[in-house]
Amino acid sequence: MAVAATSSTIGSFYHSRSQRGITRPRMAVRSSALSAVPILTSLQKNCATPLPVLRHVADAMAADMRAGLAVDGGSDLKMILSYVNSLPTGNEKGLFYALDLGGTNFRVLRVQLGGKDQRVVDTEFEQVSIPQKLMFGTSEELFDFISSGLASFAKKESGKFQLAHGRKREIGFTFSFPVKQTSIDSGILIKWTKGFAVSGTAGKDVVACLNEAMERQGLDMQVSALVNDTVGTLAGARYWDDDVMVAVILGTGTNACYVERMDAIPKLRSHMSASGRTIINTEWGAFSNGLPLTEFDRDMDVASINPGEQIFEKTISGMYLGEIVRRVLLKMAEAGALFGESVPEKFSTPFILRTPHLCAMQLDNSDDLEAVGSILSDVVGVRSDLCARKIVLEVCDTIVKRGGRLAGAGIVGILQKMEQDSKGIIFGKRTVVAMDGGLYENYPQYRRYLQDAVTELLGSEISKSVIIEHSKDGSGIGAALLAAANSNYAHEF
Repeated sequence: MAVAATSSTIGSFYHSRSQRGITRPRMAVRSSALSAVPILTSLQKNCATPLPVLRHVADAMAADMRAGLAVDGGSDLKMILSYVNSLPTGNEKGLFYALDLGGTNFRVLRVQLGGKDQRVVDTEFEQVSIPQKLMFGTSEELFDFISSGLASFAKKESGKFQLAHGRKREIGFTFSFPVKQTSIDSGILIKWTKGFAVSGTAGKDVVACLNEAMERQGLDMQVSALVNDTVGTLAGARYWDDDVMVAVILGTGTNACYVERMDAIPKLRSHMSASGRTIINTEWGAFSNGLPLTEFDRDMDVASINPGEQIFEKTISGMYLGEIVRRVLLKMAEAGALFGESVPEKFSTPFILRTPHLCAMQLDNSDDLEAVGSILSDVVGVRSDLCARKIVLEVCDTIVKRGGRLAGAGIVGILQKMEQDSKGIIFGKRTVVAMDGGLYENYPQYRRYLQDAVTELLGSEISKSVIIEHSKDGSGIGAALLAAANSNYAHEF
């Protein structure tokens, strides 16, 4: 779908191959579709990510990382200290729990670790939906509900999970809301996001809130690690592969973290670890330097709940790709009559077109693009002919290609910064970037564009040693592993 949509290309008859290899004629675009072409051409021009644009984004990412490490507030990137100084080594033994709270569900998990020889002996997990009323209730009500679910899960602990004599159950707490971390096992909530408006928690230590709720439940557990989901993903992947240096979440939202040298963090006045390294949570969704943006991005940003913030996230993550495409298609429908003379009211509903819809449309290989037509009809209420569907696919591809390639440039920016500080640490050997999140996992075109950008920026030789690897559900088990790595009983391993 990368062919530029010029009026001469789209307006003529030409041949293509269907999935079955049969050559078939395509229809000429009717006048209403043709009138949408200038909008498409302008969109493709403004979203273009040639190599110089990617280089600028990678360089700017590295520069903003340095500025954020120099002083708090030094750049758009917060560069938050995770206090994770002890990564899992494989020596960890025993029973550990994890609690993952990052949205409208929370997940509880237990894992039995067997040390170097056995690694993960067994694991079990459950997912619990949070009633909507608790998302707007009090802090005590929410944490009581969570600890009740945790207690119920703990009661089902079978004989294959063994807690060593004299030990207390320890838990890794993945908390994916903005927190100012103060130690490995404490952090102050800055604000609730993702539709939560819980009273009485902001400014409080979320670990203390959970510990108090567990005490009210009579649950004999303690939190030994508070982690962000991206940090948990890195720890989970690193447990199996010592070459993991970076982790990236690409799902509804996005973030990245990486292993940093303590002496490369000027704003860190003290708190040196024995390893001399820690994990930095970049909060890269806030990055904004040099991104190729359009009128549709700016309009979406102005209408958002956080205008002027999270610009990188709004350009590359799953929550927003569908909405950008909807805004483009709505303009084509209104200004160019792409779908006929009338525009259904539901087409104007923000976020009605979601990223999974884009993926499903891009996977349509039928002669008449039947799936594309069905989604347009069912989701936004418009009828379309083959020519209109082709233009819709061009719009999807343009927005998804930009997102994937910019995400790839961001990854290269992180690697570049690490390499500049320690020559040979990245580009001289095998380096793994652990990826998680539904967008990366489920959208093959996005994955391909991301990898293409990394290869173009690094060159074919260096890129061979940079492995971008999916780490499914890494944050949950990663939190349990960090609880083990930071256990009160670590000296016994």
